[in-house]
Amino acid sequence: MEWNPETAQFLSQCFLNTLSPLPEPRRRAETALAEASERSNYGLAVLHLVAEPSVDEQIRQSAAVNFKNHLKARWDPSPPREPNLPALNPISDPEKALIKSLIVSLMLKSSPKIQSQLSEALAVIGKHDFPKAWESLLPELVANLDSLTQENDYVSVNGVLATINSLFKKFRYQFKTNELLLDLKYCLNNFAKPLLEVFKRTVNLIDQAVASGAANAANLKVYIESQRLCCRIFYSLNFQELPEFFEDHMDEWMIEFKKYLTVKYPVLEDTGNDGLAVVDGLRAAVCENIGLYMEKEEELFQKYLSGFVEAVWSLLVVSSTSSSRERLTVTAIKFLTTVSTSVHHTLFERDDILEQITQSIVIPNVMLRDEDEELFEMNYIEFIRRDMEGSDLDTRRRIACELLKGIGMHYKGKVTSKVSLQIKNCLGLFSQNPDANWKYKDCAIYLVVSLATKKAGGSSVSTDLVDVENFFGSVIVPELQSRDVNAFPMLKAGALKFFTMFRNQLPKTVAMALLPDVVRFLASESNVVHSYAASCIEKLLLVKDDGTRARYTAADISPFLLVLMTNLFSAMEKPESEENHYIMKCIMRVLGAAEISRDVASACITGLTIVLNRVCQNPKNPIFNHYLFESVAVLIRRACERDPTLISAFEGSLFPSLQMVLANDVSEFFPYAFQLLAQLVELNRPPVPQHYVQIFEILLLPESWKKSANVPALVRLLQAFLRKAPHELNQQGRLSNVLGIFNTLISSPSTDDQGFYVLNTVIENLGYDVISPFMGHIWVSLFNRLQQGRTVKFLKNLVIFMSLFLVKHGLQHLVVSMNAVQKDVFQTIVEQFWVPNLKLITGSVELKLTSVASTKLICESSTLLDSKVRGKVLDSIVTLLSRPEEERVLEEPEVPDFGETVGYNATFVHLYNAGKKEEDPLKEVNDPKQYLVASLANLSAASPRTYPQLIRENLEAANQAALLQLCKSYNLSIV
Repeated sequence: MEWNPETAQFLSQCFLNTLSPLPEPRRRAETALAEASERSNYGLAVLHLVAEPSVDEQIRQSAAVNFKNHLKARWDPSPPREPNLPALNPISDPEKALIKSLIVSLMLKSSPKIQSQLSEALAVIGKHDFPKAWESLLPELVANLDSLTQENDYVSVNGVLATINSLFKKFRYQFKTNELLLDLKYCLNNFAKPLLEVFKRTVNLIDQAVASGAANAANLKVYIESQRLCCRIFYSLNFQELPEFFEDHMDEWMIEFKKYLTVKYPVLEDTGNDGLAVVDGLRAAVCENIGLYMEKEEELFQKYLSGFVEAVWSLLVVSSTSSSRERLTVTAIKFLTTVSTSVHHTLFERDDILEQITQSIVIPNVMLRDEDEELFEMNYIEFIRRDMEGSDLDTRRRIACELLKGIGMHYKGKVTSKVSLQIKNCLGLFSQNPDANWKYKDCAIYLVVSLATKKAGGSSVSTDLVDVENFFGSVIVPELQSRDVNAFPMLKAGALKFFTMFRNQLPKTVAMALLPDVVRFLASESNVVHSYAASCIEKLLLVKDDGTRARYTAADISPFLLVLMTNLFSAMEKPESEENHYIMKCIMRVLGAAEISRDVASACITGLTIVLNRVCQNPKNPIFNHYLFESVAVLIRRACERDPTLISAFEGSLFPSLQMVLANDVSEFFPYAFQLLAQLVELNRPPVPQHYVQIFEILLLPESWKKSANVPALVRLLQAFLRKAPHELNQQGRLSNVLGIFNTLISSPSTDDQGFYVLNTVIENLGYDVISPFMGHIWVSLFNRLQQGRTVKFLKNLVIFMSLFLVKHGLQHLVVSMNAVQKDVFQTIVEQFWVPNLKLITGSVELKLTSVASTKLICESSTLLDSKVRGKVLDSIVTLLSRPEEERVLEEPEVPDFGETVGYNATFVHLYNAGKKEEDPLKEVNDPKQYLVASLANLSAASPRTYPQLIRENLEAANQAALLQLCKSYNLSIV
């Protein structure tokens, strides 16, 4: 794309139309720009447009945004996430060079809004090219910075500093590597001194403005912002380790840092929040810098420490009372917390200091503010994320408690005493006037919950601040028993959170007496309250006694099960809780624990189907939807196990919804739908109903297998059909279609295990007379993979497949079918692949299958394999069986939690409750170890002295000893 008047006109019109309120011209313009962006020099042309002073400012600003996004996408484009999406054309090297030569000077000449976009664009380039592929950048920025500060053009100075800040941010979050340290050294060599110079020059300008008494607010504002940016760059350059230059000039930095924490700037601070926010931004940056030095260079920093602690302390006492100064408050408290956990913790030892901390810093910051109430009411998801899920580390409430924990590391008794007294005072104030002073009770509950200590590796918590049962009875129970579920919702939420957190410590009788009240709170109008009620019930059902036995059983839930389920489904009808995953997770957990009667099952499948039909219209909450499908799966599993006649009723309810998923191409739900269909197929008794056969036909179409995320669920469904309707395979060439699917899956390392699942199910469920015409095709596919790209996973699966074939259809068929493809290949496969990979098999069923099959191989192959090969097979069997097996988990594990990473486009998500039970193809063999020694004993009795020699010559010494021990254990001998 050449820069000429026609191009300028075309781009100007397009960018103007992108600002149109009308959708049609806006869409046309966006499409035209997307097409133009594929042409070479497009980015350069847009940059020329941004630089054109005759073009309207709004158009140039829109062009600057487009330029930045163009660079993000194409400077160093990543491969597309979806395989069917085309890769983006990268910007050519000559165009890159021209852009880099122009962007700095253009950025500095631009208006603030355009400058901001170009600064971000420059940072995008810097992320990939700086410093190695753009060595001229930093010297150019430094030269401009020097001239701009001399001209007192601080708007442009701050533009340069903001750009450098973006470039240097990588030193804060990237792992320390030699390459990173070399980049850091380059930046230090070129910018440590200029940074100090611009910082000191700005110090003088601020001091002069303040001293003259005629400080101009606008000028002072840009100076203060400049110092904030210098502080952020200081933080980046010092983050990895303390550079020598900064150590040599520490006084110059620290003196000014302390000044900014102690000096007031009335012309900014007293004229509205905007000015105060600018000054507080600088102070917060200073707090982060001194916190960094406290963590990394405590010894060097020691001489400044007491002065900074005093300055931060004084600042906090004032800022803690203001709701608009959160960032400053949080960073200041973090600094004090760092000091409290260091060797200088004695600064917090005195009783009066602790008293002041709890009264003047902790209580004001833990007390609810108007913005907390607003968040509670207007954005319940964010409130819960902060309050219950621990993302509130950078909020006042949490960080104030972290300070107490820090001090408590060395002065636990004193902290406990002071905080306990504050809790008592808060509850006393509440009791004087509950309606007016309810926030004091909330503060008391929050302190107990936030300062509780979690036991490592478990869900139990403990506290020394209060007696849990007494506090629960006197403070929490009155809230839970309140008849008005909508009164004082934040207190109700706090009470439910306390109940949830201390659920392990509370006796079952106490909890059971209050469970009906928690069920009532599901009817609360507050999204937070009914979410916390659902979470409380869900977590109670996970409590275990003695680490294994569920404390709350189906019998405990039965008396109020119907009202519980009714309230849970009703809660999802409340505004903004239509897709509340706390409620759906609770439904899943209750259905997994309760005794599901026919009435409950009918009501629940109706409710879940209604929800499923609704979310099919617009799937947007993957966590909620996952728990929805888990709930359907657990309901099917548990209800139909108890009453098989429910299967047809469930099919009647679910089939229309599942058909809608498939017909409307709701691709996000395909894996779930296929897993549920597999579950239903497996619950049916043969013959499988006709409507399933229609699905079977769809399943065999190659198009169904194109999306990788669907493959595991499709395999699961295919296995269900193969088990339940094996006779259907002989009709209409279906077995050929199934083996075609196997062939496709086995050819790729990412899906070969799924191919083996299909193949194993065919081998297990069909007679040899049916599969024998296809065995040549099967072996050719497997041998091709062996030659072209075998992996350990593939080899283990191959051993399992051959073992299954041997025990189901006999050694003779195995050998003949393999050697028919290639002469004597069987012995080669045994020597090169079976023997070395047998010892790698894991899983109890797989271990039994492969060890028994290998034992049969030894016993039945004396004419096929020489004694050395059979000896090596035996050595591998003993290695496999003499390893300590993992203890078998008798009870089902809990359904795993699904965090924010659950998505639609990435990978298949397994439905735990729709999983198939593992089939044992050798139910007649109880103990593979006994089977081995008994088989060897019988074999050796027929050929005395043959097997002791085979064992001596081929088994490792440890395996000879292990085999001898096995013989003793079963009172058998090899002669």
